[in-house]
Amino acid sequence: MLVLAAALAAVHFGAPALYLLYLRAAPKKPLQTAAIYPKVAVVVPTYNEARNIEAKLEDVYSQSYPRDRMSIYVVDSASTDGTAEAAERWAAGRRDVRVVVLREPKRRGKAHALNTALAHLADEEVVVITDADSRWLDRDTLRRAVAYLAAADAVSCLKRPAGGGPTEEAYRTWYNRLRLAESLVHSTPVFHGELAAFRREAIAGGFPEDVGADDSYAAIRIAAAGGRAVTPPDVWCIEAVPQRGYPTWRLRRAQHLIQAFARALPNVAKAPPPYRVILAAEAYLHLFNPWLLPAAAALAAASGPPGLALLAAGAAALLYKPYRAWAAGQIYLMAAALRNIWNKELIWQKQEKPPP
Repeated sequence: MLVLAAALAAVHFGAPALYLLYLRAAPKKPLQTAAIYPKVAVVVPTYNEARNIEAKLEDVYSQSYPRDRMSIYVVDSASTDGTAEAAERWAAGRRDVRVVVLREPKRRGKAHALNTALAHLADEEVVVITDADSRWLDRDTLRRAVAYLAAADAVSCLKRPAGGGPTEEAYRTWYNRLRLAESLVHSTPVFHGELAAFRREAIAGGFPEDVGADDSYAAIRIAAAGGRAVTPPDVWCIEAVPQRGYPTWRLRRAQHLIQAFARALPNVAKAPPPYRVILAAEAYLHLFNPWLLPAAAALAAASGPPGLALLAAGAAALLYKPYRAWAAGQIYLMAAALRNIWNKELIWQKQEKPPP
């Protein structure tokens, strides 16, 4: 049993290591930019964001992108705290940018709100989605993101967590490096709601409303069809991390990514060769690899003193921050897979976050 436990542990830790080696060795496709200024629709889906919406709109308004080439769409999903009214008050004092506030009579999830926005677009060529409780790092963030759409079909961001402690910081550092490495090979399958920019024609079919990670699944579909979905090194956003309810927040995000990768499995064989490896690896790491860890631990525990010594070494390794972040991520992925059986969390209870 100890040999089998060691084998499972070797696969669990070896698979991501091999994936990183592949990303380092694979031929690179440099990210290209151009000074382009297409008409942009910035979509802000909201639910009970009265405390954040004006700051978020100011965040978008303050961008260096030409205001006559930008429209802002606020899609409010039946907020009860006056979010829509706050957005309309803000818009009344900003006559040099087009602001459209759309009110949904019922909260039906973020993807439904995004599809509502798509149905009301004018002649915009680019759609940029951004969460109301996030902030773009500087006033050139939008301009830089759009510049990458000269050669890509979708662009997302790197993230700096505001809160969450050392474990969240270690997790985010690892995540950012992975998104960059995947983008240089071909595309990354993981996008972020803080900033997800798409060529309009790339999302012409809208967003599926039964998948929580709407942005990531859209990126997966685009890249699997031969497009390119990338995270550049100079497009940064600040992510508000909840002080209370952090485990619930992490669990929901894991649920949504699992939904996206499970839905994407049929796309693996059809994806372009460089992206096929990326999509297959990420699907494996999210859907299957976490379960090898408890299986190895159970076999080690049943194998007597040598196995228990191996478990003790693993527990001692939790003192190392990156390993602790990795272990926490595996627990969240397993718990999320189980929770998806009865509740996909497409409409969720909001966690209170400090302003980013």
